[in-house]
Amino acid sequence: MDTSPRRCRVRRSFLSLTAGACVLALAGGCAAGAEPPPSGPPVREAAAVRATDELQDRYQAVIKDVLPSVVQVGASESLGSGIVYDDKGHIVTNAHVVGDEKEFDVSVATGEKDLKASLVSSYPEQDLAVIKLDRVPRGLRAAKFGDADKVEMGQIVLAMGSPLGLSSSVTQGIVSALGRTVSESSAGGGTGATLADMVQTSAAINPGNSGGALVNLDSEVIGIPTLAATDPQLGDSAAPGIGFAIPVSTVRTVADQIIESGHVTDSGRAGLNITGRTVVDDDYRPAGVAIVSVSKGGAAAKAGLRAGDIITRIGDTPVTTITSLSEALAGDKPGRKVRLTYTRGEEKKTAEVTLGEI
Repeated sequence: MDTSPRRCRVRRSFLSLTAGACVLALAGGCAAGAEPPPSGPPVREAAAVRATDELQDRYQAVIKDVLPSVVQVGASESLGSGIVYDDKGHIVTNAHVVGDEKEFDVSVATGEKDLKASLVSSYPEQDLAVIKLDRVPRGLRAAKFGDADKVEMGQIVLAMGSPLGLSSSVTQGIVSALGRTVSESSAGGGTGATLADMVQTSAAINPGNSGGALVNLDSEVIGIPTLAATDPQLGDSAAPGIGFAIPVSTVRTVADQIIESGHVTDSGRAGLNITGRTVVDDDYRPAGVAIVSVSKGGAAAKAGLRAGDIITRIGDTPVTTITSLSEALAGDKPGRKVRLTYTRGEEKKTAEVTLGEI
Protein backbone atom coordinates (compact mmCIF):
# COMPACT_ATOMS: atom_id res chain seq x y z
CA MET A 1 0.00 0.00 0.00
CA ASP A 2 1.25 3.48 -0.76
CA THR A 3 2.67 4.73 2.49
CA SER A 4 3.44 8.31 1.53
CA PRO A 5 0.89 10.48 3.16
CA ARG A 6 0.20 12.49 1.24
CA ARG A 7 -19.00 32.37 -1.55
CA CYS A 8 -21.91 31.92 -2.75
CA ARG A 9 -23.82 35.25 -2.73
CA VAL A 10 -25.93 34.42 0.25
CA ARG A 11 -27.24 37.86 1.22
CA ARG A 12 -28.93 38.91 -2.00
CA SER A 13 -32.48 38.29 -0.73
CA PHE A 14 -31.73 40.05 2.57
CA LEU A 15 -30.28 43.10 0.82
CA SER A 16 -33.22 43.28 -1.58
CA LEU A 17 -35.67 43.16 1.31
CA THR A 18 -33.84 45.93 3.14
CA ALA A 19 -33.66 48.05 0.01
CA GLY A 20 -37.38 47.56 -0.50
CA ALA A 21 -38.09 48.80 3.01
CA CYS A 22 -36.08 51.94 2.31
CA VAL A 23 -38.02 52.62 -0.89
CA LEU A 24 -41.31 52.34 0.97
CA ALA A 25 -40.12 54.77 3.60
CA LEU A 26 -38.96 57.32 1.01
CA ALA A 27 -42.24 57.02 -0.89
CA GLY A 28 -44.34 58.07 2.08
CA GLY A 29 -43.52 55.78 5.00
CA CYS A 30 -45.22 52.65 6.27
CA ALA A 31 -48.96 52.59 6.80
CA ALA A 32 -50.03 53.51 10.30
CA GLY A 33 -49.76 50.58 12.61
CA ALA A 34 -48.05 48.40 10.01
CA GLU A 35 -45.17 46.25 11.15
CA PRO A 36 -41.81 46.87 9.42
CA PRO A 37 -40.43 44.00 7.34
CA PRO A 38 -38.63 41.46 9.50
CA SER A 39 -34.87 41.93 9.53
CA GLY A 40 -33.76 40.25 12.75
CA PRO A 41 -32.56 36.76 13.64
CA PRO A 42 -35.18 34.81 11.60
CA VAL A 43 -33.99 36.46 8.37
CA ARG A 44 -30.33 35.89 9.22
CA GLU A 45 -31.04 32.27 10.09
CA ALA A 46 -32.87 31.78 6.78
CA ALA A 47 -29.91 33.33 4.92
CA ALA A 48 -27.54 31.01 6.76
CA VAL A 49 -29.62 27.99 5.79
CA ARG A 50 -29.64 29.10 2.15
CA ALA A 51 -25.87 29.61 2.27
CA THR A 52 -25.36 26.11 3.66
CA ASP A 53 -27.63 24.59 1.04
CA GLU A 54 -25.88 26.48 -1.76
CA LEU A 55 -22.42 25.42 -0.57
CA GLN A 56 -23.56 21.82 -0.24
CA ASP A 57 -24.96 21.93 -3.77
CA ARG A 58 -21.64 23.33 -4.98
CA TYR A 59 -19.70 20.52 -3.29
CA GLN A 60 -21.95 17.89 -4.82
CA ALA A 61 -21.68 19.43 -8.28
CA VAL A 62 -17.86 19.42 -8.10
CA ILE A 63 -17.81 15.81 -6.94
CA LYS A 64 -20.13 14.81 -9.77
CA ASP A 65 -17.94 16.65 -12.29
CA VAL A 66 -14.49 15.51 -11.15
CA LEU A 67 -14.74 12.16 -9.39
CA PRO A 68 -15.26 10.20 -12.65
CA SER A 69 -11.81 11.45 -13.73
CA VAL A 70 -10.06 10.13 -10.60
CA VAL A 71 -8.88 6.52 -10.71
CA GLN A 72 -7.31 4.00 -8.37
CA VAL A 73 -3.86 2.77 -9.41
CA GLY A 74 -2.67 -0.58 -8.11
CA ALA A 75 0.84 -2.01 -8.34
CA SER A 76 2.07 -5.23 -6.76
CA GLU A 77 3.29 -3.48 -3.61
CA SER A 78 1.51 -0.13 -3.61
CA LEU A 79 -1.88 1.44 -4.04
CA GLY A 80 -2.55 5.02 -4.97
CA SER A 81 -4.62 7.31 -7.13
CA GLY A 82 -4.39 8.95 -10.52
CA ILE A 83 -6.08 11.53 -12.73
CA VAL A 84 -7.31 10.91 -16.28
CA TYR A 85 -5.20 13.40 -18.23
CA ASP A 86 -6.67 13.10 -21.73
CA ASP A 87 -9.08 11.06 -23.86
CA LYS A 88 -6.23 8.83 -25.09
CA GLY A 89 -5.99 7.01 -21.77
CA HIS A 90 -3.03 8.84 -20.24
CA ILE A 91 -3.16 9.01 -16.45
CA VAL A 92 -0.92 11.20 -14.33
CA THR A 93 0.05 10.06 -10.84
CA ASN A 94 2.96 10.17 -8.39
CA ALA A 95 6.28 8.50 -9.15
CA HIS A 96 6.25 6.91 -5.70
CA VAL A 97 2.93 5.23 -6.56
CA VAL A 98 4.37 3.48 -9.61
CA GLY A 99 7.76 2.78 -8.01
CA ASP A 100 9.91 0.55 -10.21
CA GLU A 101 6.98 -1.26 -11.81
CA LYS A 102 5.83 -1.17 -15.42
CA GLU A 103 2.33 -2.67 -15.33
CA PHE A 104 -0.68 -1.60 -13.26
CA ASP A 105 -4.31 -2.33 -12.49
CA VAL A 106 -6.53 0.72 -12.80
CA SER A 107 -10.05 1.05 -11.43
CA VAL A 108 -12.05 3.61 -13.38
CA ALA A 109 -15.40 5.24 -12.71
CA THR A 110 -17.07 3.72 -15.77
CA GLY A 111 -18.09 0.64 -13.77
CA GLU A 112 -15.86 -1.76 -15.69
CA LYS A 113 -13.54 -4.28 -14.14
CA ASP A 114 -9.96 -3.24 -13.50
CA LEU A 115 -8.16 -2.18 -16.65
CA LYS A 116 -4.51 -2.77 -17.43
CA ALA A 117 -2.11 0.13 -17.84
CA SER A 118 1.56 0.46 -18.72
CA LEU A 119 4.19 2.96 -17.62
CA VAL A 120 5.01 5.72 -20.10
CA SER A 121 7.68 7.35 -17.94
CA SER A 122 8.43 8.25 -14.35
CA TYR A 123 10.17 11.41 -13.14
CA PRO A 124 11.12 10.83 -9.48
CA GLU A 125 12.86 14.22 -9.22
CA GLN A 126 9.41 15.82 -9.23
CA ASP A 127 7.55 12.73 -7.97
CA LEU A 128 5.38 12.53 -11.08
CA ALA A 129 4.68 9.74 -13.56
CA VAL A 130 2.41 9.03 -16.51
CA ILE A 131 0.85 5.66 -17.25
CA LYS A 132 -1.42 4.73 -20.16
CA LEU A 133 -4.42 2.45 -20.30
CA ASP A 134 -3.97 -0.48 -22.66
CA ARG A 135 -7.61 -0.02 -23.68
CA VAL A 136 -9.58 3.20 -23.40
CA PRO A 137 -13.13 2.48 -22.19
CA ARG A 138 -16.11 4.32 -23.57
CA GLY A 139 -17.08 7.25 -21.40
CA LEU A 140 -13.64 7.84 -19.90
CA ARG A 141 -13.61 11.48 -18.85
CA ALA A 142 -10.48 13.63 -18.76
CA ALA A 143 -10.19 16.08 -15.87
CA LYS A 144 -10.20 19.83 -16.34
CA PHE A 145 -6.98 21.47 -15.14
CA GLY A 146 -6.95 24.94 -13.62
CA ASP A 147 -4.59 27.93 -13.62
CA ALA A 148 -1.90 27.87 -10.93
CA ASP A 149 -1.73 31.69 -10.98
CA LYS A 150 -5.34 31.87 -9.77
CA VAL A 151 -4.84 29.64 -6.74
CA GLU A 152 -5.07 31.69 -3.54
CA MET A 153 -4.87 31.10 0.18
CA GLY A 154 -8.26 30.51 1.73
CA GLN A 155 -9.84 28.92 -1.35
CA ILE A 156 -12.04 25.93 -0.58
CA VAL A 157 -10.66 22.72 -2.07
CA LEU A 158 -11.63 19.05 -2.21
CA ALA A 159 -9.13 16.16 -2.21
CA MET A 160 -10.26 13.12 -4.20
CA GLY A 161 -8.63 9.72 -4.32
CA SER A 162 -8.38 6.32 -2.68
CA PRO A 163 -7.11 6.81 0.87
CA LEU A 164 -6.35 3.45 2.52
CA GLY A 165 -7.83 1.77 -0.57
CA LEU A 166 -11.24 3.42 -0.11
CA SER A 167 -11.81 4.40 -3.72
CA SER A 168 -13.74 7.53 -4.71
CA SER A 169 -13.27 9.20 -1.34
CA VAL A 170 -13.50 12.97 -0.85
CA THR A 171 -12.22 15.27 1.90
CA GLN A 172 -12.48 19.03 2.08
CA GLY A 173 -10.38 21.91 3.36
CA ILE A 174 -8.78 25.13 2.19
CA VAL A 175 -5.56 26.22 0.53
CA SER A 176 -3.49 26.90 3.65
CA ALA A 177 -0.34 28.28 1.99
CA LEU A 178 1.45 28.50 -1.35
CA GLY A 179 5.06 28.15 -2.45
CA ARG A 180 6.13 25.61 0.14
CA THR A 181 9.35 23.66 -0.35
CA VAL A 182 9.18 20.19 1.16
CA SER A 183 11.34 17.08 1.07
CA GLU A 184 10.00 13.55 0.84
CA SER A 185 11.39 10.72 2.85
CA SER A 186 13.16 8.05 0.84
CA ALA A 187 11.89 5.42 3.27
CA GLY A 188 8.71 3.44 2.71
CA GLY A 189 8.73 3.86 -1.04
CA GLY A 190 9.22 7.63 -1.15
CA THR A 191 11.41 9.20 -3.82
CA GLY A 192 13.44 11.40 -1.47
CA ALA A 193 12.78 14.33 -3.81
CA THR A 194 12.78 17.96 -2.78
CA LEU A 195 9.65 19.60 -4.21
CA ALA A 196 9.25 23.35 -4.68
CA ASP A 197 6.18 25.58 -5.01
CA MET A 198 3.92 23.07 -3.29
CA VAL A 199 0.32 23.88 -2.36
CA GLN A 200 -0.35 23.36 1.35
CA THR A 201 -3.88 22.27 2.22
CA SER A 202 -5.92 21.42 5.29
CA ALA A 203 -7.85 18.74 3.36
CA ALA A 204 -7.00 15.34 4.82
CA ILE A 205 -4.26 13.55 2.85
CA ASN A 206 -3.83 9.88 3.77
CA PRO A 207 -1.92 6.93 2.28
CA GLY A 208 -3.61 6.15 -1.03
CA ASN A 209 -4.52 9.79 -1.75
CA SER A 210 -1.18 10.15 -3.49
CA GLY A 211 -1.62 10.88 -7.19
CA GLY A 212 -5.24 11.96 -6.83
CA ALA A 213 -6.83 15.35 -7.38
CA LEU A 214 -6.95 18.54 -5.38
CA VAL A 215 -9.77 20.57 -6.96
CA ASN A 216 -11.39 23.97 -6.55
CA LEU A 217 -15.09 24.77 -6.56
CA ASP A 218 -14.97 25.37 -10.32
CA SER A 219 -14.29 21.63 -10.78
CA GLU A 220 -10.69 22.33 -11.82
CA VAL A 221 -7.67 20.30 -10.72
CA ILE A 222 -5.19 22.67 -9.04
CA GLY A 223 -2.75 20.05 -7.74
CA ILE A 224 -1.90 16.42 -7.05
CA PRO A 225 -1.94 15.45 -3.35
CA THR A 226 1.45 13.90 -2.67
CA LEU A 227 2.37 13.83 1.01
CA ALA A 228 1.37 14.86 4.50
CA ALA A 229 3.59 16.47 7.09
CA THR A 230 4.82 14.26 9.92
CA ASP A 231 5.35 15.26 13.52
CA PRO A 232 8.55 13.88 15.12
CA GLN A 233 7.03 14.43 18.56
CA LEU A 234 4.26 12.00 17.62
CA GLY A 235 6.61 9.31 16.41
CA ASP A 236 6.63 10.66 12.83
CA SER A 237 2.90 10.07 12.48
CA ALA A 238 0.97 12.35 10.13
CA ALA A 239 0.32 15.87 11.39
CA PRO A 240 -3.44 16.44 10.96
CA GLY A 241 -4.46 19.16 8.54
CA ILE A 242 -1.06 19.69 6.91
CA GLY A 243 -0.87 18.14 3.46
CA PHE A 244 0.94 19.12 0.29
CA ALA A 245 0.05 18.92 -3.40
CA ILE A 246 2.21 19.36 -6.50
CA PRO A 247 0.89 22.49 -8.28
CA VAL A 248 -1.00 22.11 -11.54
CA SER A 249 1.60 24.11 -13.47
CA THR A 250 4.28 21.54 -12.64
CA VAL A 251 1.92 18.64 -13.32
CA ARG A 252 1.11 19.91 -16.80
CA THR A 253 4.71 20.76 -17.67
CA VAL A 254 6.00 17.31 -16.73
CA ALA A 255 3.03 15.33 -18.08
CA ASP A 256 3.07 17.12 -21.44
CA GLN A 257 6.77 16.41 -21.94
CA ILE A 258 6.39 12.74 -21.02
CA ILE A 259 3.42 12.27 -23.35
CA GLU A 260 5.11 14.07 -26.22
CA SER A 261 8.68 12.75 -25.87
CA GLY A 262 8.45 9.72 -23.60
CA HIS A 263 10.53 11.43 -20.94
CA VAL A 264 11.18 14.83 -19.37
CA THR A 265 13.28 16.93 -21.73
CA ASP A 266 13.38 20.17 -19.73
CA SER A 267 13.06 19.90 -15.98
CA GLY A 268 13.37 23.60 -15.24
CA ARG A 269 15.09 22.54 -12.01
CA ALA A 270 18.45 23.97 -11.04
CA GLY A 271 21.34 21.78 -9.94
CA LEU A 272 25.08 21.76 -9.30
CA ASN A 273 25.64 18.52 -11.22
CA ILE A 274 27.33 16.77 -8.34
CA THR A 275 26.84 13.80 -6.09
CA GLY A 276 27.37 14.49 -2.41
CA ARG A 277 26.87 13.33 1.14
CA THR A 278 26.16 15.01 4.45
CA VAL A 279 29.14 15.43 6.77
CA VAL A 280 29.13 16.13 10.52
CA ASP A 281 31.34 18.22 12.78
CA ASP A 282 33.20 17.18 15.91
CA ASP A 283 29.93 17.26 17.86
CA TYR A 284 28.27 14.98 15.30
CA ARG A 285 26.03 17.74 14.02
CA PRO A 286 25.37 18.14 10.26
CA ALA A 287 27.94 20.60 8.97
CA GLY A 288 27.80 20.60 5.18
CA VAL A 289 27.71 18.57 1.98
CA ALA A 290 30.89 16.90 0.83
CA ILE A 291 31.24 16.56 -2.93
CA VAL A 292 31.74 12.92 -3.83
CA SER A 293 31.96 13.48 -7.58
CA VAL A 294 31.33 16.23 -10.13
CA SER A 295 29.86 15.75 -13.57
CA LYS A 296 32.29 16.61 -16.33
CA GLY A 297 31.27 19.91 -17.87
CA GLY A 298 28.62 20.45 -15.18
CA ALA A 299 27.95 23.58 -13.14
CA ALA A 300 30.25 22.71 -10.24
CA ALA A 301 33.07 21.52 -12.48
CA LYS A 302 32.97 24.72 -14.53
CA ALA A 303 33.23 26.75 -11.30
CA GLY A 304 36.35 24.85 -10.24
CA LEU A 305 34.83 22.67 -7.53
CA ARG A 306 36.08 19.13 -7.10
CA ALA A 307 35.59 15.98 -5.06
CA GLY A 308 36.39 16.50 -1.39
CA ASP A 309 35.16 20.12 -1.24
CA ILE A 310 32.52 20.71 1.44
CA ILE A 311 29.66 23.07 0.53
CA THR A 312 28.49 25.14 3.51
CA ARG A 313 26.42 27.96 2.01
CA ILE A 314 24.57 29.01 -1.15
CA GLY A 315 24.16 32.77 -1.21
CA ASP A 316 23.01 33.65 2.31
CA THR A 317 21.45 30.23 2.94
CA PRO A 318 23.39 27.82 5.18
CA VAL A 319 23.86 24.29 3.83
CA THR A 320 24.21 21.55 6.43
CA THR A 321 22.68 18.48 4.77
CA ILE A 322 21.88 17.07 1.36
CA THR A 323 18.25 18.00 2.01
CA SER A 324 19.07 21.61 2.86
CA LEU A 325 21.20 21.82 -0.30
CA SER A 326 18.28 20.58 -2.40
CA GLU A 327 15.91 23.00 -0.70
CA ALA A 328 18.30 25.91 -1.26
CA LEU A 329 18.34 25.13 -4.98
CA ALA A 330 14.65 24.26 -5.34
CA GLY A 331 13.47 27.78 -6.07
CA ASP A 332 16.24 28.56 -8.57
CA LYS A 333 16.32 28.08 -12.32
CA PRO A 334 19.09 26.77 -14.57
CA GLY A 335 21.39 29.54 -15.78
CA ARG A 336 21.13 31.65 -12.64
CA LYS A 337 24.39 32.67 -11.00
CA VAL A 338 24.83 32.01 -7.27
CA ARG A 339 27.70 32.49 -4.84
CA LEU A 340 28.72 29.22 -3.24
CA THR A 341 30.78 28.97 -0.06
CA TYR A 342 32.83 25.84 0.57
CA THR A 343 35.89 24.56 2.37
CA ARG A 344 38.82 22.81 0.79
CA GLY A 345 40.98 21.25 3.48
CA GLU A 346 41.30 23.97 6.12
CA GLU A 347 40.70 26.83 3.69
CA LYS A 348 37.39 28.60 3.24
CA LYS A 349 36.60 29.53 -0.36
CA THR A 350 33.83 31.05 -2.48
CA ALA A 351 32.92 30.56 -6.12
CA GLU A 352 30.36 32.01 -8.49
CA VAL A 353 28.43 29.12 -10.03
CA THR A 354 26.13 29.24 -13.04
CA LEU A 355 23.52 26.69 -12.12
CA GLY A 356 22.96 23.69 -14.35
CA GLU A 357 19.88 21.50 -14.72
CA ILE A 358 19.00 18.32 -12.90
